[in-house]
Amino acid sequence: MKRRVQWRCAEEQSTRQFQLRLFGVAALFGVMVLLLGWRVVDLQVIRGEELAKRAVRQQERLVAVEAERGTIYDRQGRVLAMNTELPSIFAVPTSIEHPVALGTELAGILGQPKGDVIRRLSTDRSFVWIDRHASPARAQAALELGGEGIGVVAESRRFYPNRSLMSHLIGFAGLDNQGLEGIERSYDRLLRGERGWVAVERDATGRIIFPKGRWPKQPTKGKDLRLTVDAVIQYATERALDAVIRETNAKRAIAIMMEPNTGAILAMAVRPEFNPNQVSGLDAGQWRNLAITDLYEPGSTVKPLVLAGALTDGVVDLNERIDCEQGTMIVANSRLHDHQPYGFLTPQQIIQHSSNIGAAKIGMRLGAERLRYWLTAFGLGQRTGIDLEGEASGLLRPVSQWSGLSVASHAIGQELGITPLQLVTAYAAIANGGWLVRPHLVEAVVAADGSVSRPASVDPVRRVVSAQITEQLREMLVSVSESEGTGAKASLTGFRVAGKTGTAQKINPQTHRYDPQAVVSSFIGFVPAESPKFVLLVVVDEPNGKGWGGTVAAPLFHQIAGEALHYLGVVPQSAPGSSRPVQLARSVRQKEPARPVRSMDIDRSRVAVAGMLPVTLPEATVSAVMSVE
Repeated sequence: MKRRVQWRCAEEQSTRQFQLRLFGVAALFGVMVLLLGWRVVDLQVIRGEELAKRAVRQQERLVAVEAERGTIYDRQGRVLAMNTELPSIFAVPTSIEHPVALGTELAGILGQPKGDVIRRLSTDRSFVWIDRHASPARAQAALELGGEGIGVVAESRRFYPNRSLMSHLIGFAGLDNQGLEGIERSYDRLLRGERGWVAVERDATGRIIFPKGRWPKQPTKGKDLRLTVDAVIQYATERALDAVIRETNAKRAIAIMMEPNTGAILAMAVRPEFNPNQVSGLDAGQWRNLAITDLYEPGSTVKPLVLAGALTDGVVDLNERIDCEQGTMIVANSRLHDHQPYGFLTPQQIIQHSSNIGAAKIGMRLGAERLRYWLTAFGLGQRTGIDLEGEASGLLRPVSQWSGLSVASHAIGQELGITPLQLVTAYAAIANGGWLVRPHLVEAVVAADGSVSRPASVDPVRRVVSAQITEQLREMLVSVSESEGTGAKASLTGFRVAGKTGTAQKINPQTHRYDPQAVVSSFIGFVPAESPKFVLLVVVDEPNGKGWGGTVAAPLFHQIAGEALHYLGVVPQSAPGSSRPVQLARSVRQKEPARPVRSMDIDRSRVAVAGMLPVTLPEATVSAVMSVE
């Protein structure tokens, strides 16, 4: 009995323990359910919106997308630079199981080195470029070959439909649509527009899986540019430069055409050329714009500028006759020559026959300080301010560094270094009645909404000389292109051409003396003389044979100017051979009296730039200045 009672008590105790354990488990389960419910409420209700945003941030990645570059047009609306869509091939190396086999096949399709392709496919990166801006056929073949590890995306590429036309002027953009040279670089901020952002899906490891097609910010297309340059005139200019290089085997050739009243560039050509669509492998020197970056000694084209200063300062009279000493004069123990012996010449005859001795004597009357002042007043040795990066300042040394020969050398355009554009700007001041203008290349900036802005001012920089002086110079320059002048081959039937020849010898880097066999031939002028439509400079570097400016550069001016006048529809204003203009040009600002150029108007900074036409200043002991025009 006692045992039975004990067994029954043990059984009851066991039952109570089981019930307690069951109740504990049920309570624990109930608490867990409550906690889980609370967690659900917390996640779904209380913090649901915040966590959803966090999930999106973790699963998405915003990728920058460059905007389409603006289009570049010539002054007539012809397209010079535009964007096209091309397929670019990429790979996701972490998704490729057999990179060696795939890389070998891809290299054969794309024509790339096998080792390079395999190396890119064998990395642990989630994205690599295989071939950017590929042909559609190659892109399709790569897609069919690569499966999920290879993809194609459309990318915008800069395209130049006219190939080498205007190449040094327009420049080019890189693979990422960033302007690298020329107008493309100078106006890159406007052309590039604003980048956008596209959302892409990422997996748990952060790898990009596929685009989601969501654009938090659409890219904004860059602004369009309308240039001052005319593609037809530019083409005629480049074709003429090609011909002169073929005929003379010259090293290089440059031509610049500018409207004298506004500074608008109508043409700026450099030869040899390059194709901006294919710049890979080219040397930087092949795309440098020599018209603004390289220095040369301008030779006799400087003489009218010196005479303008002498006439303004009153040290020369138009009617006097200056002794040119039959073609030879000793200056600072050096012998100065004329290309022909002359006796007494008037200032006009000195310009017409390009007498070195006559010009040197005029420079000596001015003296070193006033001579340098007038060269600087016309903008020589200074940046013109054109809207292109990379413009050189030129080289016009302070008088303290001049030798006894320097006044004569500067007066005939040697011993100083300028850019071709500086000379064009100086002659524009003669053509427009005495005003120095700032050259520019962009006529208008056009936004996406059609609004138009003008980036460059056409207001003149300063007055250099009076309109009366420029009229006198104009008549002298017209005589240069007449039958007895050095530039007779620049004459145009029915038009009066005002211009000047230049033949500057170059310094031999070995002997440090002027080399009579290495010259820079040039001609600069404006036409019609009485109402100029443009100023045109042509420069030919080291032509073979007799490289006089009158025999090489003057005919080149004749060809380019003649075609440009015909294209522009300019009607002849004088009879062939006429020695007087039909009507003298009058500056639109002629009523305003000329004011002297003050020193504060002139940037006297100097920067020596090694350039296309090397300028090596001669030592003070140069034994002779050879005969040049």
